[in-house]
Amino acid sequence: MDIKLFIQAIIKYVFGVLIVGGLLIIPANSFEYWNGWLFMGLLFIPMFIAGIVLMIKNPELLRKRLNAKEQENEQKLVLLFSGLMFIVGFIVAGLNYKYKWIEMPNIIVIISSILFIIAYILYAEVLRENTYLSRTIEVQENQKVIDTGLYGIVRHPMYAATILLFLTIPLILGSIISFIIFLIYPIIIGKRIKNEEEVLEKELNGYSEYKKKVKYKVIPFVW
Repeated sequence: MDIKLFIQAIIKYVFGVLIVGGLLIIPANSFEYWNGWLFMGLLFIPMFIAGIVLMIKNPELLRKRLNAKEQENEQKLVLLFSGLMFIVGFIVAGLNYKYKWIEMPNIIVIISSILFIIAYILYAEVLRENTYLSRTIEVQENQKVIDTGLYGIVRHPMYAATILLFLTIPLILGSIISFIIFLIYPIIIGKRIKNEEEVLEKELNGYSEYKKKVKYKVIPFVW
Protein backbone atom coordinates (compact mmCIF):
# COMPACT_ATOMS: atom_id res chain seq x y z
CA MET A 1 0.00 0.00 0.00
CA ASP A 2 1.18 3.53 -0.84
CA ILE A 3 1.23 5.10 2.65
CA LYS A 4 1.69 8.63 1.31
CA LEU A 5 -1.36 8.26 -0.94
CA PHE A 6 -3.35 6.73 1.92
CA ILE A 7 -2.56 9.64 4.26
CA GLN A 8 -3.39 12.17 1.53
CA ALA A 9 -6.72 10.48 0.86
CA ILE A 10 -7.63 10.34 4.57
CA ILE A 11 -6.75 14.02 5.09
CA LYS A 12 -8.89 15.12 2.14
CA TYR A 13 -11.71 12.85 3.27
CA VAL A 14 -11.76 14.22 6.81
CA PHE A 15 -11.46 17.77 5.49
CA GLY A 16 -14.46 17.15 3.21
CA VAL A 17 -16.55 15.78 6.09
CA LEU A 18 -15.76 18.81 8.25
CA ILE A 19 -16.46 21.34 5.48
CA VAL A 20 -19.77 19.82 4.39
CA GLY A 21 -20.84 19.27 8.00
CA GLY A 22 -20.01 22.86 8.87
CA LEU A 23 -21.85 24.28 5.86
CA LEU A 24 -24.98 22.36 6.87
CA ILE A 25 -25.02 22.24 10.67
CA ILE A 26 -23.83 25.78 11.43
CA PRO A 27 -26.56 27.53 9.36
CA ALA A 28 -29.13 25.06 10.73
CA ASN A 29 -27.93 25.95 14.23
CA SER A 30 -28.83 22.47 15.37
CA PHE A 31 -27.31 19.00 15.50
CA GLU A 32 -30.86 17.67 15.04
CA TYR A 33 -30.88 18.55 11.34
CA TRP A 34 -31.52 14.93 10.37
CA ASN A 35 -31.60 15.64 6.62
CA GLY A 36 -28.04 16.88 6.88
CA TRP A 37 -26.87 13.76 8.71
CA LEU A 38 -28.74 11.56 6.22
CA PHE A 39 -27.01 13.24 3.28
CA MET A 40 -23.59 13.03 4.90
CA GLY A 41 -24.10 9.32 5.52
CA LEU A 42 -25.21 8.72 1.92
CA LEU A 43 -22.25 10.70 0.61
CA PHE A 44 -19.33 9.82 2.83
CA ILE A 45 -19.91 6.15 3.69
CA PRO A 46 -19.88 5.00 0.02
CA MET A 47 -17.06 7.46 -0.66
CA PHE A 48 -14.96 5.81 2.05
CA ILE A 49 -15.68 2.35 0.65
CA ALA A 50 -14.91 3.48 -2.92
CA GLY A 51 -11.65 5.04 -1.72
CA ILE A 52 -10.55 1.80 -0.08
CA VAL A 53 -11.39 -0.17 -3.25
CA LEU A 54 -9.43 2.26 -5.43
CA MET A 55 -6.52 2.22 -2.99
CA ILE A 56 -6.30 -1.56 -3.37
CA LYS A 57 -7.27 -2.09 -7.01
CA ASN A 58 -6.35 1.13 -8.81
CA PRO A 59 -4.20 3.50 -6.72
CA GLU A 60 -3.14 5.42 -9.83
CA LEU A 61 -6.74 6.41 -10.58
CA LEU A 62 -7.21 7.46 -6.95
CA ARG A 63 -4.05 9.57 -7.21
CA LYS A 64 -5.37 11.27 -10.35
CA ARG A 65 -8.70 12.01 -8.67
CA LEU A 66 -6.98 13.51 -5.62
CA ASN A 67 -4.25 15.53 -7.30
CA ALA A 68 -6.14 17.00 -10.25
CA LYS A 69 -5.47 20.65 -11.04
CA GLU A 70 -7.42 22.17 -13.90
CA GLN A 71 -5.23 23.77 -16.57
CA GLU A 72 -7.93 25.24 -18.82
CA ASN A 73 -8.87 28.79 -17.75
CA GLU A 74 -12.43 28.24 -18.91
CA GLN A 75 -12.70 25.16 -16.73
CA LYS A 76 -11.33 26.99 -13.71
CA LEU A 77 -14.37 29.28 -13.96
CA VAL A 78 -16.64 26.24 -14.24
CA LEU A 79 -15.15 24.80 -11.04
CA LEU A 80 -15.45 28.17 -9.30
CA PHE A 81 -19.16 28.48 -10.10
CA SER A 82 -19.73 24.85 -9.09
CA GLY A 83 -18.06 25.50 -5.74
CA LEU A 84 -20.15 28.62 -5.15
CA MET A 85 -23.28 26.66 -6.03
CA PHE A 86 -22.51 24.04 -3.38
CA ILE A 87 -21.63 26.58 -0.69
CA VAL A 88 -24.75 28.68 -1.24
CA GLY A 89 -26.99 25.63 -1.68
CA PHE A 90 -25.79 23.98 1.55
CA ILE A 91 -26.07 27.18 3.59
CA VAL A 92 -29.59 27.85 2.28
CA ALA A 93 -30.60 24.27 3.13
CA GLY A 94 -29.38 24.73 6.70
CA LEU A 95 -31.18 28.05 7.00
CA ASN A 96 -34.33 26.48 5.55
CA TYR A 97 -34.26 23.94 8.38
CA LYS A 98 -33.62 26.63 11.00
CA TYR A 99 -36.39 28.99 9.90
CA LYS A 100 -38.81 26.37 8.48
CA TRP A 101 -39.28 28.31 5.26
CA ILE A 102 -40.60 25.44 3.12
CA GLU A 103 -40.92 21.92 4.53
CA MET A 104 -40.90 18.96 2.14
CA PRO A 105 -42.72 15.62 2.60
CA ASN A 106 -40.51 12.79 3.85
CA ILE A 107 -41.48 10.66 0.84
CA ILE A 108 -39.59 13.08 -1.44
CA VAL A 109 -36.53 12.79 0.80
CA ILE A 110 -36.74 8.97 0.69
CA ILE A 111 -37.16 8.79 -3.10
CA SER A 112 -34.32 11.28 -3.58
CA SER A 113 -32.09 9.19 -1.30
CA ILE A 114 -32.74 6.09 -3.42
CA LEU A 115 -31.99 8.02 -6.63
CA PHE A 116 -28.80 9.34 -5.03
CA ILE A 117 -27.63 5.79 -4.29
CA ILE A 118 -28.46 4.71 -7.86
CA ALA A 119 -26.47 7.66 -9.21
CA TYR A 120 -23.56 6.73 -6.93
CA ILE A 121 -23.60 3.18 -8.33
CA LEU A 122 -23.60 4.55 -11.89
CA TYR A 123 -20.66 6.78 -10.99
CA ALA A 124 -18.75 3.81 -9.60
CA GLU A 125 -19.47 1.85 -12.79
CA VAL A 126 -18.07 4.71 -14.88
CA LEU A 127 -14.87 4.62 -12.81
CA ARG A 128 -14.66 0.88 -13.40
CA GLU A 129 -15.18 1.21 -17.16
CA ASN A 130 -12.83 4.11 -17.76
CA THR A 131 -9.49 4.07 -15.95
CA TYR A 132 -8.43 7.22 -17.81
CA LEU A 133 -10.93 9.33 -15.89
CA SER A 134 -9.47 12.50 -14.46
CA ARG A 135 -11.02 15.48 -12.72
CA THR A 136 -9.35 17.70 -15.30
CA ILE A 137 -9.80 17.97 -19.05
CA GLU A 138 -6.76 16.24 -20.50
CA VAL A 139 -5.72 13.44 -22.84
CA GLN A 140 -3.39 11.00 -21.12
CA GLU A 141 -0.59 8.91 -22.54
CA ASN A 142 -1.88 5.81 -24.41
CA GLN A 143 -5.48 6.89 -23.78
CA LYS A 144 -8.07 5.18 -25.96
CA VAL A 145 -11.70 5.92 -26.71
CA ILE A 146 -14.06 3.91 -24.49
CA ASP A 147 -17.22 3.03 -26.42
CA THR A 148 -18.67 0.10 -24.49
CA GLY A 149 -20.92 -0.19 -21.44
CA LEU A 150 -22.37 3.13 -20.34
CA TYR A 151 -20.11 4.85 -22.89
CA GLY A 152 -22.05 3.03 -25.60
CA ILE A 153 -25.22 4.82 -24.45
CA VAL A 154 -24.02 8.38 -23.84
CA ARG A 155 -20.63 10.04 -24.36
CA HIS A 156 -20.42 11.46 -20.85
CA PRO A 157 -21.96 8.97 -18.40
CA MET A 158 -19.95 10.46 -15.52
CA TYR A 159 -21.70 13.80 -15.99
CA ALA A 160 -25.04 12.03 -16.30
CA ALA A 161 -24.41 10.40 -12.92
CA THR A 162 -23.26 13.64 -11.29
CA ILE A 163 -26.28 15.58 -12.55
CA LEU A 164 -28.56 13.01 -10.92
CA LEU A 165 -26.40 13.05 -7.80
CA PHE A 166 -26.35 16.80 -7.43
CA LEU A 167 -30.02 17.42 -8.23
CA THR A 168 -31.08 14.93 -5.55
CA ILE A 169 -28.83 16.50 -2.88
CA PRO A 170 -31.05 19.53 -2.10
CA LEU A 171 -34.13 17.29 -2.00
CA ILE A 172 -32.43 14.98 0.50
CA LEU A 173 -31.61 18.10 2.50
CA GLY A 174 -35.29 19.05 2.40
CA SER A 175 -34.88 22.37 0.62
CA ILE A 176 -36.72 23.25 -2.58
CA ILE A 177 -34.92 26.63 -2.56
CA SER A 178 -31.56 24.84 -2.67
CA PHE A 179 -32.91 22.67 -5.49
CA ILE A 180 -33.54 25.81 -7.54
CA ILE A 181 -29.96 26.91 -6.84
CA PHE A 182 -28.61 23.50 -7.90
CA LEU A 183 -30.42 23.76 -11.24
CA ILE A 184 -27.46 25.82 -12.38
CA TYR A 185 -25.37 22.64 -12.41
CA PRO A 186 -26.64 21.20 -15.75
CA ILE A 187 -25.86 24.58 -17.32
CA ILE A 188 -22.34 24.52 -15.86
CA ILE A 189 -21.82 20.95 -17.07
CA GLY A 190 -23.06 21.85 -20.55
CA LYS A 191 -20.30 24.45 -20.79
CA ARG A 192 -17.69 22.01 -19.48
CA ILE A 193 -18.74 19.32 -21.96
CA LYS A 194 -18.48 21.75 -24.89
CA ASN A 195 -14.90 22.61 -23.97
CA GLU A 196 -14.01 18.99 -23.16
CA GLU A 197 -15.22 17.68 -26.51
CA GLU A 198 -13.22 20.34 -28.35
CA VAL A 199 -10.07 19.11 -26.57
CA LEU A 200 -10.87 15.43 -27.14
CA GLU A 201 -11.59 15.90 -30.85
CA LYS A 202 -8.23 17.60 -31.31
CA GLU A 203 -6.08 15.30 -29.18
CA LEU A 204 -7.75 11.88 -28.84
CA ASN A 205 -7.60 9.59 -31.86
CA GLY A 206 -10.98 8.16 -32.82
CA TYR A 207 -13.09 10.59 -30.80
CA SER A 208 -14.70 12.19 -33.86
CA GLU A 209 -15.81 8.75 -35.06
CA TYR A 210 -17.07 7.97 -31.55
CA LYS A 211 -19.25 11.11 -31.61
CA LYS A 212 -20.90 9.86 -34.79
CA LYS A 213 -21.49 6.44 -33.24
CA VAL A 214 -22.85 7.67 -29.88
CA LYS A 215 -25.00 10.70 -30.61
CA TYR A 216 -26.17 11.69 -27.13
CA LYS A 217 -23.93 13.47 -24.63
CA VAL A 218 -25.66 12.93 -21.28
CA ILE A 219 -29.30 11.83 -21.54
CA PRO A 220 -30.38 9.26 -24.17
CA PHE A 221 -32.79 10.68 -26.79
CA VAL A 222 -32.73 14.10 -25.04
CA TRP A 223 -29.23 15.60 -24.81
